[in-house]
Amino acid sequence: MSRLAILLLAVAPFARPGAASDPWSKVKELKSGTEIRILKKSSMQPVLGKFDEANDENLIVVVKNEQIAIPKDQIDRVDYRPPSGSRVVKETKTKAEDPSAEPRAGMNGAGVGPGSSTSTSVSIGSRPDFETLYRRPSPAPKKQ
Repeated sequence: MSRLAILLLAVAPFARPGAASDPWSKVKELKSGTEIRILKKSSMQPVLGKFDEANDENLIVVVKNEQIAIPKDQIDRVDYRPPSGSRVVKETKTKAEDPSAEPRAGMNGAGVGPGSSTSTSVSIGSRPDFETLYRRPSPAPKKQ
């Protein structure tokens, strides 16, 4: 089999007809619950919420436990926060003490060999920034 044929077979599952020509298709493919930011026409404040679903006419988003339908023709831009996995990072450090040191006296005077100390920290990382998913196509220039 030629290299070109192998490349075409590898790329074929990812190629969708019409997906490149319709930027709204990316919005319709979002996973329910994804955090999104919608910038509407003639509005200075974006709408922040969780994606529920999208069709050819509306984007349905959950804002403060309330479902809101925003008509597609009122949307200038849709941004989404990509999934980041777990933001909780646990780090454990173990430090061995010098093995040549004199053994410490333990309970009842018994010698205790070299030891080690362990510390564990947990931190919560920041969320990833929003990425633009959809931008309303600019209107075609008017002919004079």
